[in-house]
Amino acid sequence: MALSNTSESGIVTSRELRRAGVTARYAAKLCGPGGPWRRLMPGVILLRDTVPTRLQLLQAAVARFGPEVVVTGADALRARGVGCPLTREVHLLVPDYRRVPAEPGMLPRRTTRMPPPTTIDGVPFAPPARAALDLARLELDPTRIDELISLPLYWGLCTLDELVEELDSGNRRGSAAVRAALRRVDPEETYAHGLAKKVLSGCPLPAPSWNTTLCDRRGRPIGTADAWWDDIGMAWQFRAPKEGAANFHPLALTATGTVLVRCTIDQLKKVPLEVAAELVRAFGEATRTPRPKVRTIGRIDAA
Repeated sequence: MALSNTSESGIVTSRELRRAGVTARYAAKLCGPGGPWRRLMPGVILLRDTVPTRLQLLQAAVARFGPEVVVTGADALRARGVGCPLTREVHLLVPDYRRVPAEPGMLPRRTTRMPPPTTIDGVPFAPPARAALDLARLELDPTRIDELISLPLYWGLCTLDELVEELDSGNRRGSAAVRAALRRVDPEETYAHGLAKKVLSGCPLPAPSWNTTLCDRRGRPIGTADAWWDDIGMAWQFRAPKEGAANFHPLALTATGTVLVRCTIDQLKKVPLEVAAELVRAFGEATRTPRPKVRTIGRIDAA
């Protein structure tokens, strides 16, 4: 039996089986109890009797609903390396003129605005801005919506303008909460934080706290740290001071014995390995010196 169109994941359609000479009755027997195959959806079979992976489910969805569908939401973001939780259902975009049957585990949405897909592992995925907005529209919690629309910015996959343009181009029904969340986004801060976390992902360093104000022993603010390792007293600054914000001089921190690493957002983007090497060097220095007598106040977000 030759199945030239079968993907490496083992997803095959009943039509492909018939073309290869496998009758419907024989295929049903192989998918039955104790058989070596598994039927995932009507007309879609996995050529092994194992629990399908998420990728196999995505490929099965495309095989079931046809090549015109586009996978959006969390799966489309994760396909581009974004660290976000999977949704229980696979979120699909379907051309408005198509009628699709209800299928367990699938969430098809008909639309007149089918996005240009990017194919990864044989699956057509929606662009990052569309995927994030489609995912955010499913949420009711404003805090969660804020997190979801920040994801493509955080990972450097699109700009705030692209998110706004995508939202304005779509159906306005149910978009009020998402639109309000977009007005709260600070794109520069989100993007810089994402770049910084990418740098740290390649470093053998413990997770820092983020956005920390440092004070002397009397509680007077003396500086800020975009990332802060409290156990050893090491600070990392990579954002430029905002207009109107307190502009602490770096010498005020280093005078306390704080080990301070400074770089620019441009360096995070262009020379991340050099920044990572400097962080590792500074961390080693900080572990060999007494912890500075500083305190922390304000927001401290663990990574």
